[in-house]
Amino acid sequence: MSLTVWMPQGAGKGFEKELRARLDAAVELWSGPDAPVPPKQRVLVAGRPSDAELAASPELETVIIPWAGVPPSTREAVASRDGLALHVLHHNAAPTAELALTLLLAAAKCVVPLDRKLRSGDWTPRYEDGSSGLLLEGKTALVLGFGAIGRRVARALQALGMEVLATRRTVDGVERDEGVDVHPGDRTGELLGRADAILCCLPDTPGTKGLLGEAAFAQTKPHAVFVNVGRGGLVDEGALWSALDEGRLGAAGLDVWWSYPHEESERASTPPGRFDWGSRDDVVLSPHRAGHSDRTDALRAEHLAASLNAAARGEPIPNRVDLEAGY
Repeated sequence: MSLTVWMPQGAGKGFEKELRARLDAAVELWSGPDAPVPPKQRVLVAGRPSDAELAASPELETVIIPWAGVPPSTREAVASRDGLALHVLHHNAAPTAELALTLLLAAAKCVVPLDRKLRSGDWTPRYEDGSSGLLLEGKTALVLGFGAIGRRVARALQALGMEVLATRRTVDGVERDEGVDVHPGDRTGELLGRADAILCCLPDTPGTKGLLGEAAFAQTKPHAVFVNVGRGGLVDEGALWSALDEGRLGAAGLDVWWSYPHEESERASTPPGRFDWGSRDDVVLSPHRAGHSDRTDALRAEHLAASLNAAARGEPIPNRVDLEAGY
């Protein structure tokens, strides 16, 4: 039995060629703004599908977002249609985990300010106690969000000799998983006080938005390093700034933000938030590129093909979204 799939936004020629090469013969892929004729698509591949795209086929069963996040508008639109399932891809898990570790090490070892000074020939930080950096071996790390990204981050932290704690939405008590003590998310507050490194790998959902505010940063150790590769909306910007400014947090590495350029003309001149983050030596800045790598398109094609092939074979499609929880 064939499976008709519609990808209305299309994709680059290289990506589409790689995707088609990986699809089972039973998958019939339509790419572009014109809907299949007759309208028999059972799967729609779209990040932000329009009402018309969702209504184009009476046989539609599944929407697959071709990236990891779930836009609120997409979740609401799918939830409003009985029997429609929503899925995402986790093709970006490995590169995102790698950048999380990069940000942690750069922030913990004061790499950015030391690099800046040495470029001008200034060696003085080598002889100052304040630029020694934080030793991570033997310390405790807290991974917020023990999913596809968080698991990879945890393994890397263990390799550095750190004790790793983690939180996950679907755990009743404390579970030992891959050498990690996994706790329910409602214990985040007390766990923050135990951590020397805090790495946020959570999605932006109704339950996580604004999770890290004044109360959370009141629990952190003064030398702790905070890394965020989840979403900016999980963190209260002012609370994070104050925690760094007042010495209640040691450093931060941020890949996700509160303000983004909306137009191409704004890409070279948009501050990432209300505060002057670029002025801080204790913050490493990254322009929301954690999921990018030299193999991004290949990984996306591989994971999307695996999902479509599973659907064609009548197997469970990976990474189904809990529409109530938002991820």
